[in-house]
Amino acid sequence: MKQQYIAAIDGGTQSTKVSLFDTQGHIVCTHSVALREIHLYGQSRAEHPDDDVWDSLQQACRGMLEKFPGDRRDIIGIGLGSIRCCRALIKEDGTLASAIQSWMDIRLSHPYEHTDDEVRYVTTATGYLTHRLTGMAKDTRANYVGPWPIDPETLQWYPDGPLFDSYTTPRDKLFELVDPATVLGTLTQRASEATGFLAGTPVIATANDKAVEGLGAGLMDPCTALVSLGTYITGMMVGTTYESSATQYWSNPGAVKGEFLYESNGIRRGMATITWIKDLMGPALIEEAKAQNLTPEAYLNVLASKVPALCDGLYTILHWLALPSQPWQRGIMIGFQGHHKGEHMFRSVMEGICMTMQGHVQAMCQERNVPLKHLIVSGGGSNGDLFMQIMADVFGVPAYRNEVNESASMGAAICTALALGVYPDKATAVEHMVRCRDIFIPDEKHVALYNRINKEVYSKISKATEDILQTSHQIFQEIGIDQTPC
Repeated sequence: MKQQYIAAIDGGTQSTKVSLFDTQGHIVCTHSVALREIHLYGQSRAEHPDDDVWDSLQQACRGMLEKFPGDRRDIIGIGLGSIRCCRALIKEDGTLASAIQSWMDIRLSHPYEHTDDEVRYVTTATGYLTHRLTGMAKDTRANYVGPWPIDPETLQWYPDGPLFDSYTTPRDKLFELVDPATVLGTLTQRASEATGFLAGTPVIATANDKAVEGLGAGLMDPCTALVSLGTYITGMMVGTTYESSATQYWSNPGAVKGEFLYESNGIRRGMATITWIKDLMGPALIEEAKAQNLTPEAYLNVLASKVPALCDGLYTILHWLALPSQPWQRGIMIGFQGHHKGEHMFRSVMEGICMTMQGHVQAMCQERNVPLKHLIVSGGGSNGDLFMQIMADVFGVPAYRNEVNESASMGAAICTALALGVYPDKATAVEHMVRCRDIFIPDEKHVALYNRINKEVYSKISKATEDILQTSHQIFQEIGIDQTPC
């Protein structure tokens, strides 16, 4: 039988990636395009500049197809995954009425209010791209997380009445909702010319980006957690019921019908701290890495692997982007000594991420009354063996890394395979398409050390410094200095 292929779109906060898989889940080729830096301004406004989300998708599609040696007629579908918790305001012709509001934008904590007559539709990033690709006013119901007039359990728009009206979003501005793993439409001729895919290729609905990532990681067992190392770092588990009363996690729509994704608290701008360290170390790091034929990140891992666990008492608190409800939050590095260098800071950031997420995931497991038996780690950060080993040591359970560890792409491919009948159900698709690459076993000595430090030291730093940071924030407000990130 002739080989068939599935294209998968993985739109993120920092880049847009398009990958091509065969129907057995082997990656054929991929191309990534960096997004421009988020425009941060005013009172916690955050926008994707101009039409960057669509522009980067066009470039990523064409770049991937240039690498594909096969026949484009053998590409049977395109799985559309993109950033969640964004708001796109689009005109009648499908172009943007204003820049896409990022998930970091304070406006996303409130329902849309219609003030611009040019706005024909109010939708998500996936909705906007669906309209661009197919011309259809449809969107996955599994990407409506936040201030939308949607029932979080049934994932249907609320009926007319006071509850719907309280969201201040006109019904005629909303898209039609469809389930994940459903055909949204087919690629228009205009979109074909923009992307390089053949007109008429089916475009498939996925879900919110974290649910898609969970699917692509093969997350199925109720005692397994996934830690997603992205711009927003979070922990995830799966289930079949909407848990409205939970306090240590919340229920999001899953990437297949009838499934929910349980998500722990997380770290905002999480993996951006790794980039921050790299940039802080400057051109010398890049030059030395190049001399050793390594990427800067790989070279940092080599250096940090020589640093002892817990960096001789250097700890990092990952508040690089404050919560809107706690604007005084700041990132903290505490415990410096004269011998600490860039590699100590790099390892401290990784350890801070792991200890923070261990606390969040453990709280979720305790409330759900399930033990944590296995950990899957996905995202670009999981490429580093050191990061994976620290994950295993801090969580105290085996840490798994898949062959395709940036699993949002794989999740989009699985949704496409399900929509087109390549596989009959999630379990069969995961069995055939998701493969474990390696497993990191906890070092028991390090497990005990991390466990004690996390409980007795690290988890107490934020509380011990909160009053000081609140006072600092208040002083800056009083003297009229804006501390909004720029």
